[in-house]
Amino acid sequence: MSAAVSATHLQVRDLHKRFGAFAALDGVSLDVAQGELVCLLGPSGCGKTTLLRCIAGLERQDAGQLFSAGRDISGLPPQARDYGILFQSYALFPNLTVAQNIGYGLSNRSRDEQRARIAEMLELVGLSGSEAKYPGQLSGGQQQRVALARALAPAPSLLLLDEPMSALDARVREHLCGELRALQKRLGITTLMVTHNQDEAMLMADRIAVINHGRVEQYARAEEIYRQPATPFVAEFVGQGNWLPFERDGAGQACVGGRPVQLSDPRGGMRGRLFCRPEAVSVNPAEASDNRFRAQVRDITFLGNRCRMSFELNHLPGHPLLAELAPEDMPRLLTPDIWVALPPRSLQVFA
Repeated sequence: MSAAVSATHLQVRDLHKRFGAFAALDGVSLDVAQGELVCLLGPSGCGKTTLLRCIAGLERQDAGQLFSAGRDISGLPPQARDYGILFQSYALFPNLTVAQNIGYGLSNRSRDEQRARIAEMLELVGLSGSEAKYPGQLSGGQQQRVALARALAPAPSLLLLDEPMSALDARVREHLCGELRALQKRLGITTLMVTHNQDEAMLMADRIAVINHGRVEQYARAEEIYRQPATPFVAEFVGQGNWLPFERDGAGQACVGGRPVQLSDPRGGMRGRLFCRPEAVSVNPAEASDNRFRAQVRDITFLGNRCRMSFELNHLPGHPLLAELAPEDMPRLLTPDIWVALPPRSLQVFA
């Protein structure tokens, strides 16, 4: 994460966009601080790319306003908005060399200035010496770097990234995510990135806007979104989770499957769902542990640095739950009949 961010650079105010009867954006508002990297995270069709395209001026919003560095850009054409953009497909010109691709947006500069800026950008992205190559001679990761260099060459105040890593394999994607984040911090450029990959968002973003059905369901730092999801959708979309149905008895005590459970937050309705992360589940805990229940192990999956265990509470059959353990803890599971504990602090109430 970056240090404290400064003044607001981009403001999105109550943006609406419809395509016929479909509401792609339904009152989206958010602020992006100067030098901040914000990820727009959500499933396909949620509105995140439409929001990016409205900010870029490639789509015109039906209602709402956009401000960049205090300037109203709501009705400006794309070329007047001072941004660089990197698309999912990179959109490099196959018949132009690397140098010509990077210099495409520098036509207002002298030839000497163009050459110097192209060399500077190639060094920045680690491709010095590739000026005369064509895109077809480069790997996917190298093409992505060229496209990034082209987006940065005019020195825009805002960088827009539309699923920039989705065409790369997992290992290259993770490596370039780290490189791009380091470069963004070094340049201090305000960045808005669209992704459906939660790992990408967690790795790179200062803040994440989780979008669903054209609305921002939560806008916060990654840790807060993971540990304190604001809605059931956020809880389910970001990471793995367990859901347990609960209801209150006549005395107001929360119960799961007829058994009382202790909650750190006593608020909530008479019935609803309890949510907790798999890693919060304690397996074979001390006898004095709160919310300690008998359970049956149904399956164990080895995931390298951790193991994922599927289990059911004895008093809640047919309701599979997950726990995550370190591989060295697996010898403790000698029989399928175990105890588990659901710490009160890990249970979040959704009425």
